[in-house]
Amino acid sequence: MPYDGRFAGDPLNVLSGVFGHAGFRGRQEEVVRHVAEGGSGLVLMPTGGGKSLCYQVPALCRPGIGVVVSPLIALMEDQVAALRQQGVAAAALHSDLPEGEGRAILRDLHDGSLKLLYVSPERLVLEGMLNRLEGLPVALFAVDEAHCVSQWGHHFRPEYRGLGVLSERFPRTPRLALTATADPRTVEDIRAQLGLQDDPVFRGGFDRPNIRIEAAPRESERSQLRALLKEHAGQPGAGIVYCGTRARTEQTAEWLRADGHDALAFHAGMDAAAKREAHRRFARGDAVVMCATIAFGMGIDRPDVRWVAHLDLPRSPESWYQEIGRAGRDGLPARALLLYGAGDIALARHRIEDSPAGPEQKRIERQRLDAMVAIAEAATCRRRLLLRCFGEDAPTETCGNCDVCLAPPRLFDGTVAAQKLLSAVLRTGRRFGVAHVVDVLRGRMTEKVAQFAHDRLPTFGVGKDLPDTAWRSVARQLVARGALDVAVENHGELVPTDAARPILKGEEKVLLREEASRPATPRGRAMAGAPAASGDPLFERLRDWRRAEAQAQAVPAYVIFQDRTLAEIAAARPRTLDQLAAIPGVGATKLQRYGAAVLKALAD
Repeated sequence: MPYDGRFAGDPLNVLSGVFGHAGFRGRQEEVVRHVAEGGSGLVLMPTGGGKSLCYQVPALCRPGIGVVVSPLIALMEDQVAALRQQGVAAAALHSDLPEGEGRAILRDLHDGSLKLLYVSPERLVLEGMLNRLEGLPVALFAVDEAHCVSQWGHHFRPEYRGLGVLSERFPRTPRLALTATADPRTVEDIRAQLGLQDDPVFRGGFDRPNIRIEAAPRESERSQLRALLKEHAGQPGAGIVYCGTRARTEQTAEWLRADGHDALAFHAGMDAAAKREAHRRFARGDAVVMCATIAFGMGIDRPDVRWVAHLDLPRSPESWYQEIGRAGRDGLPARALLLYGAGDIALARHRIEDSPAGPEQKRIERQRLDAMVAIAEAATCRRRLLLRCFGEDAPTETCGNCDVCLAPPRLFDGTVAAQKLLSAVLRTGRRFGVAHVVDVLRGRMTEKVAQFAHDRLPTFGVGKDLPDTAWRSVARQLVARGALDVAVENHGELVPTDAARPILKGEEKVLLREEASRPATPRGRAMAGAPAASGDPLFERLRDWRRAEAQAQAVPAYVIFQDRTLAEIAAARPRTLDQLAAIPGVGATKLQRYGAAVLKALAD
């Protein structure tokens, strides 16, 4: 049953009748009413915070068509599929469409049968497209992933800069910019570029308390990732492994498949058909592990990603926040695990210095990297440090859902240990990596130690009191604080910096974090709340029905019903359509389309 406008005018009626939700969350209602009344603005909400409703609901309340700017074809198609399930006439206009289908969408646009049109920024700012829209009633413009507008944003897209023309060509049409990741500098640049300086900024808060945040040194990557997978074995939902290079995505997917996991690779170097198939498998609702570069990014709308792991240090807190925010969009418990090494930090610093960016851009990138390193090496609440990057204070000193809060590390005066390691680096000639330096400190007569006569150095054997893992930790923490560099362009040699001098002279005290081998989930502190009724036969029966229905329609499973909705149906066990209608996420169109089938599945 297509949406016929019978709920139009009242946002709450649209929310309930079309989308099946009893009420708005957070600042959604404030934004929706502001736009429905003709206002413009910028929305900052976390991933999974319900940004799409902030423009979808007012577009259905206002006369005319809502035009949504989106950066990725996959994201457009997923949003359109979800809206059509709700009975809303929506379409996406992009370069991959067959010519006939594109012409049909333009016909629907002109005859007024569309309510929401998704379009790329490049397509929208074409003179022909702007001329078309000037001759039509436009309900609003929504610029999704608006951080792409800003040169300070972590995913700057030059083609987004042209969207400033909307304020000139459509001055009386509401314009709404939306993003989950923008620091204060980026916010002001977005407003300036889109002509929103005089319009309000709606901040919805960046905290995602359902995501457990964890970080650890990358000691045994495969073992650490296997431990994470083992804890989520048998649960519905998917996982994402972010890798720093294309080769690593393929290698990681390969050994995970050898372990028996349904693992896929995804990166920009793959051909278009392979990428579409990988995304289709992921979107379909399969319990897959996606091993990807950041090319697998903004097009992810799947709500039941249960965990996200990073095998390399992200370049900024903004990038990391957006990537881990793809977990737990359904509000159920999820995990974010970061594995990193000293080489990651040094490589990122070298890339910034070697980039063609100007001095100011490099300064900002250094600040962002330093903030990311501080989170990774934190001895205090990681969530609190992350939120501070977005100008937000955490409500409490400890969040209770990051590894530091759940198992606080111990600090010790590591000044002497730091001096020993720095001295060993200097006395061996700044020509060796951490493994050889540790051998010297531990007093091991290896072939290389004998070859270079390093057993005759004063530092030979002065570090027998600490194990290898502790010395590697000291080295990594000195890299993090900038006292050591790693010659990543050569063979990973450790090189002291100017910041090492006051440490060696005893003018600066060094507090280090004591490395303790602890499980990713601390003992006795299991994750609160089980993901979506896993193991309930009735829930699994509903998932089987949904999977078959999604395959028959060739749409992602979650656009029919999310796991959270199925779990609530399984718990409530409705026997009538009226009882089913009371479940959040069951709107009027879905009730008519699927109600009888759901009740039959429950009865069976």
